[in-house]
Amino acid sequence: MSEPEDRRYSPTHQWARPNPDGTLAVGITDFAQSQLGDVMFVQLPEAGREVTAGEACALVESVKSASDVHAPVSGTIAAINETLPDSAESLNTDPYGSWLFTLHPKTTHDYEALMSAAQYHSFIDQET
Repeated sequence: MSEPEDRRYSPTHQWARPNPDGTLAVGITDFAQSQLGDVMFVQLPEAGREVTAGEACALVESVKSASDVHAPVSGTIAAINETLPDSAESLNTDPYGSWLFTLHPKTTHDYEALMSAAQYHSFIDQET
């Protein structure tokens, strides 16, 4: 699966996509879900929580392991995907359509500093 061009990527395998309201939708990449295996459980952060870039703020558990989900940028959690805990497997079947939370970024510079799809693709090629 190729990475969508409409978002940016973090070295910890999260994606961030701008929403019309100025928030960023955040999810895990196809590479991340393939490393995890079958996702069984998701623990999401609370709306209103302030996070810093790189901070672990959610948890995804699979049959293989548990993995922290890191905030790709600093900001405030705006909303969580309340349907995700009951459909955690959607992270495997549609990783780029299944968001975990949205956040209000502190600055647009942090988002722009994330990797483009092409940069992220090169990054994961180096990891494998």
